[in-house]
Amino acid sequence: MPNSLKIKIRTKIIFGYVLVLLCLGVFLWVVSGRLTSLQQEADFIEQHDIEVNSLTHEIEKNMLELETGQRGFVITGDPVYLEPFEMALSTWEMNYNKLHQLIADNATQLTNLSNIKDNINKWIEVAGQPAVRIKQAGQDEEALQFFIDDPGQQAMNMIRSQFTEFRDAERQLTSQRIDDMKNSNTNLLISMYSLWAAVALATILAAIVISKSIVRPIRQVTEMISSIADGVADGGNLSRRIKVNTRDEVLDLAENTNKLLSNVSRQAWVKDQVTVMSTLLQSADRLDTLSRFFIHKAAGVMSVPYAALFINRNDTELVKAAAFADPDGEPWDKVRDRFSPGEGLVGQCMIEKRIIQFDDIPPNYVRIESGLGDAEPSSLVVAPVMFEGKVLSVIELAMFKPMDDEKRQLLEQLLQVLGVALNSMLNKMEIQQLYRESQALNEELQVQSEELQAQTEELQAQTEELQMHASESQVLNERLEAQKDAAEQAAKELEKYAEQVEQSSTYKSQFLANMSHELRTPLNSMLILSQILSENKEGHLTEEERNYASVIHKSGSELLNLINDILDLSKVEAGKMVIEVDLVNLTELPEIMRGYFDKSAESKQLRFEIEMDPIVPDIIYSDGMRLHQIIRNLLSNAIKFTDEGKVKLSIGKVDSMNKDDYCSEKEMITFTVEDTGIGISDENLKPIFEAFRQGDGATARKFGGTGLGLSISLQLARLLGGHISVESKEGVGSKFTLYLPANTDGDHNERLFVVPEVAATIEKNPRWNINSLLEDDVQEWDETLQLEGVTVLLVDDDIRNVYGLTNALEKRNMKVLTAQNGYECLEILDMEQNIDVVLLDIMMPEMDGYETMKRIRENSVLQSLPIIVLTAKAMKEDKDKCLAAGASGYFSKPVQLSDVIAAIRVSLMDVKHG
Repeated sequence: MPNSLKIKIRTKIIFGYVLVLLCLGVFLWVVSGRLTSLQQEADFIEQHDIEVNSLTHEIEKNMLELETGQRGFVITGDPVYLEPFEMALSTWEMNYNKLHQLIADNATQLTNLSNIKDNINKWIEVAGQPAVRIKQAGQDEEALQFFIDDPGQQAMNMIRSQFTEFRDAERQLTSQRIDDMKNSNTNLLISMYSLWAAVALATILAAIVISKSIVRPIRQVTEMISSIADGVADGGNLSRRIKVNTRDEVLDLAENTNKLLSNVSRQAWVKDQVTVMSTLLQSADRLDTLSRFFIHKAAGVMSVPYAALFINRNDTELVKAAAFADPDGEPWDKVRDRFSPGEGLVGQCMIEKRIIQFDDIPPNYVRIESGLGDAEPSSLVVAPVMFEGKVLSVIELAMFKPMDDEKRQLLEQLLQVLGVALNSMLNKMEIQQLYRESQALNEELQVQSEELQAQTEELQAQTEELQMHASESQVLNERLEAQKDAAEQAAKELEKYAEQVEQSSTYKSQFLANMSHELRTPLNSMLILSQILSENKEGHLTEEERNYASVIHKSGSELLNLINDILDLSKVEAGKMVIEVDLVNLTELPEIMRGYFDKSAESKQLRFEIEMDPIVPDIIYSDGMRLHQIIRNLLSNAIKFTDEGKVKLSIGKVDSMNKDDYCSEKEMITFTVEDTGIGISDENLKPIFEAFRQGDGATARKFGGTGLGLSISLQLARLLGGHISVESKEGVGSKFTLYLPANTDGDHNERLFVVPEVAATIEKNPRWNINSLLEDDVQEWDETLQLEGVTVLLVDDDIRNVYGLTNALEKRNMKVLTAQNGYECLEILDMEQNIDVVLLDIMMPEMDGYETMKRIRENSVLQSLPIIVLTAKAMKEDKDKCLAAGASGYFSKPVQLSDVIAAIRVSLMDVKHG
């Protein structure tokens, strides 16, 4: 049963992203809680343990001051020594109380501290204060003897020993807390990995569920349409209908398809009935038989309870020739069976030559009887039967309900068939009449003269020949008429299908453009910020955190490549890929490929070899970008699936090619990629070029990838006029060969494929060759153009992009001003006169980028101001529109920081030298 809740495909995709964000939020919330707990534990160790040690030393210091002051006063009698004694006597208890509060949760340490306090009080009472009082009383000898006896020595030694034990216990507690914090840190790492695994699992499950909910009904509709199309092509019926269990755009597609099938089914039914009627009428040999066949068959097909047919007799009267369920007896015996032109509805129909219909006839007009009862019809139709503008007959139909459009259409076509049949029958009767008259005349003349008999025989032969020509002419007319009707109907259907295909293509293009924009916008800020983090110019991140940022940047780049692959595949399948044919220098190819893959092969300890046959021409005409894309895909796959051995690229030439359902008698350039990798089994070799297909599930899990590279490469090779073949043996290795025509003249310098005016291309650098600029020697730059102090106005409503680009540019000592829409941009340009470059987004609220560029270029002062467009709209028409609006450069998001910096430098050079 279909789900009563209608959930659109866009809602399902948004729900998946929201679920991922929620899972990431939970992950961050749990990790944040654990980090806060670790921070609290570290703060406790720092504040509590250090404070405890400090207070113990303070108390020991106080005891030392008491002992020093006592001894100094007893020995010298100087009151100055009493000041530190009195001060320590008043402060040691304050430090003790603080220490007591800090260790209030440790009963053992409290007991130790209490013992220390008892010994301190004992020393003060036994040794400290008595010695001072004796000295103050002037009893010097008693004081000296008291000092020599030193009754507080035992208590002081005990105090020192107890403080040592106290601090040792605190050190053990501190070590235990540090161990607990290490365990907590380990638990935090385990929790992070566990939560990451849970988030990844939830994300994968959500992606699987949402993708199934989208792909499964679409596949179901596609299979059903294909099945119905196969059934129609094989002469099957059109009664099958598409059923889906979702309530989204797929349901709308299924319902509209079912409506189309219903219309086609009705039209097919009408054609079948017309064909049957035509066959039936052709079998009639008399006029009354033809009339009876038609009226009975028409009444049955159209479910009409009463029908009558009137034949035109020499344009003077209409005579009833046949009827269906004709009433008889009173009061119906007075029903007329002949009419003059213009007399009654039958005669009026002959005059007006149109169908007359009445849907509310009066009671007792006519009654339809059967063995079970009788009833009065409510609707009456009178229609003329015409051939070449002449009324040959009139039929009258009585029905219980008004005739609908479908039956009216069927009636009109049946009347056309009847008109042709009647005309043929009347011609036949006329010829027969002429034939009978000629026979009678022949017999009469034969009695009179043999000469006249010979003439009569000759006339008879001519008459028979005329009859034969008339019959053949009639058959030919009928066939031509049928072919004409079929051609007109087919043309209408093709026109309708063409409109539907064009609308579907428009929807697909809009969908690709919107999805490209929506995906590239968040990718831009993610790639920029992760690149800034991985660079770690401030040195705030650890090596592990830098690795995290690098993984994020690499994953975002892989997602961008996947988006580009899907757009490329969609353009190829839709027939909208543009191939730019120009000179391609093959001698540069080895060095370019080495630059791409030397490091990758070296990291896997593989030998990477490139061999070029001397007979290969230096230059051919082809699309260099697409050629490089194909070879990069083949080499990337070879290195990815090879763990040991070598990967080799061989460039050669063959005179002709006949292989894998591809044949060419022209010279072909061959690009062969051989590896010693895992190879491909025979059963997986055939579908290897299908989209989203890999060798098997184990291969996909081990090596990753989407399975689009080879599919796109094969499609591009075909667009270039070539082919890709593969030879492989499992466990031994694979060999992929790209065949391209060896076009060495300029006759092929043209755009290939269809509808280039709507072709979508993903071009990042429309005005400057950024890659070549970056590869040039640094000394070739204008050294007077320093980026430090350059003022850049960044206009973008997405705070993520603003934050990422601002940080990146400010780290290069550039001044960055920001605006969120076109109005703010124009205001800043009016107030700031020293802006060097504008980085402008297109999709913004209030005033978009197109209108903003137009306003800037209308200002004569700002006509030379460089404007570099950074937008997520990546279709070719978007680029052309930006350049036409006044952009100096164009980049599709996500952008590379190095490309943006190079573009700023180039724009400043243009302004300086311009």
